[in-house]
Amino acid sequence: MAIKVSVVGATGRMGALALEVIERDDRFEQHSALSSRSDLSETIGADVIFDVTRLEVSQRVVNFAIEHNIPVLVGTSGWSAAHVSTITDAVRDHAATVVIVPNFSIGSMLATKFAAEAAKFFESIEIVEAHHQHKVDSPSGTAIRTAELIAGARGDEPVVTGAGQEARGKLVEGIPVHSLRLSGVSAKQDVYFGGQSELLTISHETTSVAAYANGISMALIFTEANPGLHIGLDAIVR
Repeated sequence: MAIKVSVVGATGRMGALALEVIERDDRFEQHSALSSRSDLSETIGADVIFDVTRLEVSQRVVNFAIEHNIPVLVGTSGWSAAHVSTITDAVRDHAATVVIVPNFSIGSMLATKFAAEAAKFFESIEIVEAHHQHKVDSPSGTAIRTAELIAGARGDEPVVTGAGQEARGKLVEGIPVHSLRLSGVSAKQDVYFGGQSELLTISHETTSVAAYANGISMALIFTEANPGLHIGLDAIVR
């Protein structure tokens, strides 16, 4: 039986892609397509809610999904560890399903993993991320997730030297993150690691939202079948 998916944020770039994925894959069926302003009661009866809105809307969607016991897949940017902590108890108490994926690209997932591993060996680390000029948030969810994983890998290492100075970017878990919003860019992230007489750069770029289609399909299937709180595409792809 096909998984019935309700897309919240269907009028945006990622929402439109999700509708295309659902349309061409027999494993899915469109239950409803909502804008950010739609009544969330329209999602009732879906097997999975797919949320790609804005953070403040996404938080309402997630709380609604938990309350109504509908598994929810979150592709909205901005869900930091601090935001995730606000729903942890509710997910447990309601035996709910919440899957948060900052980036549905397999390449991005791998680049983030590589960055977390490299962080163990370098003291100078900065992130530069670039997106299209219409992206409403910064830093990106991918950059936030990358910085959090880097900080986790570094353990009790001190904050990067000089961080916090003007023009050094926003600090995320002690890692400077610089955000660019430019016409002609889809999504790009570079993580720079400075060492003794060497520079390591881990770079990833997508040229269109089509790069996220496969990850969305895998994540929808995972969300329908795996209760609990799960973060990142790496929690899905084993």
